[in-house]
Amino acid sequence: MTESVSAMTPIPRARVQAMKEYYPPLGNRETLRLDFNENTVACSPKVREVLGCISAGSLTRYPERAPVEAIVAAHLGLAPSQVALTNGVDEAIHVLFEAFLDEGDELLLPVPTYTMYEIYASATDARAVAVQAADDLQFPFERLLAAISPRTKIIAIANPNSPSGSAATRAQLVEIAARAPHAVLLVDEAYFHFHGETVVDLIGVVPNLMMARTFSKAYGLAGLRLGLLAGPVELMRWVKRVLSPYSVNSLALACLPPAMEDAAYLDWYVGEVLAARAEFEAALDKAGVRRWPSRANFVLIEIGARHKEFTRLMSAAGVLVRDRSSDPGCDGCVRITVGTREQMRQAAVALNKTLAALNIKGVSQ
Repeated sequence: MTESVSAMTPIPRARVQAMKEYYPPLGNRETLRLDFNENTVACSPKVREVLGCISAGSLTRYPERAPVEAIVAAHLGLAPSQVALTNGVDEAIHVLFEAFLDEGDELLLPVPTYTMYEIYASATDARAVAVQAADDLQFPFERLLAAISPRTKIIAIANPNSPSGSAATRAQLVEIAARAPHAVLLVDEAYFHFHGETVVDLIGVVPNLMMARTFSKAYGLAGLRLGLLAGPVELMRWVKRVLSPYSVNSLALACLPPAMEDAAYLDWYVGEVLAARAEFEAALDKAGVRRWPSRANFVLIEIGARHKEFTRLMSAAGVLVRDRSSDPGCDGCVRITVGTREQMRQAAVALNKTLAALNIKGVSQ
């Protein structure tokens, strides 16, 4: 006798059903990639040397991240117990939220900001509270302070911020941490190298401060998915309880030390981007395109109602850029990653041709 099979299928938690879906536009990315804020050239040559020496036998063993975490901790001037390597900064955010956000808690977010904060928070029973920046998209310091409540459990600040490129000051971050001692202040320094200011020296000094970094940007290791979370030992012990012991793979662990050791390559790339950013911003000003001051490796510009056509035509011209019009307060805006000076000169030519094709005279003209 054949047992009957129910037509019903398993149903996920209500929170998962309500989550926003995220689909990164990753197709056809063989042209000039100015859409994801990646390193636009390559990783350090020392990383490529290490990749060529990895044996097939080494891949049969589970990865051990503790020795590399010790190297990273020393590089940052921290203790190994204050650092955790993660599968990209996304995992750092995810495990932090899983460890600390509970029913009735609030995640405080200055917006616009990195999309994944809200998405990962929506998988918990906490509520995301958005603090909208003004039209200048500068860090909404006073509004954020006013939004802190007894229910605030995490305050997540991308510094510098994406997509605006703005940054909070060190004094502002310290004040926020002091005003919300019952909450974790996460400072996400994904674009630290292009900004030059950090709170890493305050880890363990400010008891509720945690810092995230990524190796996907300046270091050029986006394909290996490497990030880190740093914080006081008392907070890190709970994060590490949630963190998977094998989420960072062996190839990534092998490549990270030589990437950090090659200061000459890192300095060259960051210097090239900063020079290119200044040159490209001048080209935008000459074209009459409104832009926001940036402390990162990208620039946010205002195109207006024809932002979709602009993005499409730039792609047709061989330059990928990112439409950010759906971000809060960014209607009609497009974000352009800054690469080398040569790449940005190519981007400027494509931009001017696209503006002419669309008969866009420039917002500020």
